[in-house]
Amino acid sequence: MARPPSHVMGFDDGPFERTHRGDVWLVGTVFAGLRLEGVLTAKVRRDGVNSTRVLNEMVGGSRFVSHLQALLVQGIAFAGFNVIDLQALHESLGVPVVAVARRRPDLEAIRRALLTRVPGGARKWALIEKAGPMEPAAGVYVQRAGISLSATEALVRRLAVNSALPEPLRSAHLIAGALATGQSRHRP
Repeated sequence: MARPPSHVMGFDDGPFERTHRGDVWLVGTVFAGLRLEGVLTAKVRRDGVNSTRVLNEMVGGSRFVSHLQALLVQGIAFAGFNVIDLQALHESLGVPVVAVARRRPDLEAIRRALLTRVPGGARKWALIEKAGPMEPAAGVYVQRAGISLSATEALVRRLAVNSALPEPLRSAHLIAGALATGQSRHRP
């Protein structure tokens, strides 16, 4: 089997109050192996439609893009229901894209919420379906584009050294929490 990618970016959003409307912090960490090499920040709209575009611009416009071998995102949506198009991101950046979740999400509850309470919910639900099923991989659940399940498992195992989550996601979670609230808290 080929060696798992060593230059990886991980993205997570910052926490926000339930009543918050507007923009939410998005943080990306850049890793070479297990060494943090850089941090990227931007904002995405709460329950908006700009997460794929913002990720594409952040990553594609960064000085790190030439070495990038894989992109990890904490879940398939940021800032509530700002759903990421994993396949479009994979195609535009030319690297594997993996959405990682600690637990299997309740997709039926998500579908109901999107279709009954969220503007543009049908389009967002279609993006979740397009990403394929959540699959167990190395102690987490994943949706993926441009990478096999076995390669995804190897990538997660290689980068998950301090928790079940890969270090790029764990670090992005901690930094995003600090940006949003002044200090990091809770485990990712």
